[in-house]
Amino acid sequence: MVSSADQLATQAGLAISAIGGNAVDAAIATNAAIAVTCPHLCGMGGDLFAIIHRDGDAQPMVLNASGRAGSGASADAVRADGHTVMPFRHDIRTVTVPGCVHGWISLHERFGTLPLAEILAPAIRLAALGFPASPHLVASLAAADPAARANLDELAGQATRPGAIVRRPGVALALEAIALHGRDGFYGGPFGEGLLALGNGWYGADDLGELPDWVAPLGLTAWGHQLWTVPPNSQGYLTIAAAWIAEGLDLPDDTADPRWAHLMIEAATAAGYDRPEVLHAAADGQALVDPARLLPRRQLIDPQRASNRWAPSAAGDTTYLCTVDRNRMGVSLIQSNAAGFGSGLVEPNTNINLHNRGLGFNLSPGHPAELAPGRRPPHTLCPAMITRPDGSLAATLGTMGGDAQPQILLQVITRLLRHHQSPAVAIGSGRWALSGPETGFDTWTAPSGPLVDVEGHAPAEWVADLAARGHRPRQLGAWDSEFGHAHCIVVEPNGSLAGAADPRTLIGSCAGL
Repeated sequence: MVSSADQLATQAGLAISAIGGNAVDAAIATNAAIAVTCPHLCGMGGDLFAIIHRDGDAQPMVLNASGRAGSGASADAVRADGHTVMPFRHDIRTVTVPGCVHGWISLHERFGTLPLAEILAPAIRLAALGFPASPHLVASLAAADPAARANLDELAGQATRPGAIVRRPGVALALEAIALHGRDGFYGGPFGEGLLALGNGWYGADDLGELPDWVAPLGLTAWGHQLWTVPPNSQGYLTIAAAWIAEGLDLPDDTADPRWAHLMIEAATAAGYDRPEVLHAAADGQALVDPARLLPRRQLIDPQRASNRWAPSAAGDTTYLCTVDRNRMGVSLIQSNAAGFGSGLVEPNTNINLHNRGLGFNLSPGHPAELAPGRRPPHTLCPAMITRPDGSLAATLGTMGGDAQPQILLQVITRLLRHHQSPAVAIGSGRWALSGPETGFDTWTAPSGPLVDVEGHAPAEWVADLAARGHRPRQLGAWDSEFGHAHCIVVEPNGSLAGAADPRTLIGSCAGL
């Protein structure tokens, strides 16, 4: 089974499964295809994280394929230009070395069963022969700022209406180079040459060869299941910490009860309010989810009133996909540009747009997440996986959503495990999300604390009730991409599969994060 935000990408993954590929082969094929068809969400100019579970393994394996700052990176240079926070767009200094292709190769080297050329063939065909522009792609291009739109002229000139055929010859050539020569065909080829030229000293040639890291997963138990995520520099610790906190609260049985939303919000706030101070590449993830650290936070939650824990701290796009194969190997993979179309910059040799994950760096001198050569920024990407007490795979899930990713996953996990809802109900139900006032990456740094966005088809009582409890709710539209594109595959106890792709990918607005 394959679940993704794009039907052409899902078809690519299913085609690879049909010829004998395993879950990793299918995940790479799906990601490669969506990198072609949905450059507003992801692409080879972005980063990647993945969690892989094989039947019989004691715990999943985690790949951190997020990029590092170049060897020429300098916080002093950015500060000297008058910046107190990292530039958001149109500045090559926000572009860390893209880790996506390194991630594909590392996944394939360790787990792949089919030749890489076969796995990438569907994506190559889509790029070379063309694909129909989705409504999201067209609307995202229309909403892009003029500077980004000028850089994206190849796309903008073709994706003029939904259904218009879009061809991406530079991307096709890049994929063919990867199929023939692996990572060297990409980082040592035209893409790498163009990135070095754009950087003008910000990167060295050796920076492009930095390999991803296989790291131990971060785990915590809630509702009788083991929850797994990616350790820092990912913010995944917030997902499992909030779930552990929520498990100990007196949640109502009815998820439409406004008190359910209040307690979920308080669990997420208790887990995350100090994120800007504690999340960095060298953070101790296990310490961040230690129950001894989380219990006092749970005990401070008022079941009736909103908290005010935050204090002033010293619009992005992502895609998530999951696969499960016949042997019940599961993959939870997330891949991102950060903001929509990333930095707004394009590598000229391939017309691959570049992410802006460097926006996660801090410019405060001495901060543990301060921009520095070779350092990874704090990352919003946080795929998740659930296993049963016997170690078998229970579910693989994740979402796009900027800072809101852990909050969206908290709601889905709680609906699955505490309320025993189906994947379709857990994914499709109306959501709340904490948000900052501007970018989708400023939730925990807004001086007055986060807003609570409430989706239009959430229970009608939520908005007034949350306001009465001291939250700051604002109602947004129904099926709105602001609330993520979450996908989930559940392995039932009898071994059958149940999955859901988020209907917001088709119905909601294109303003998602």
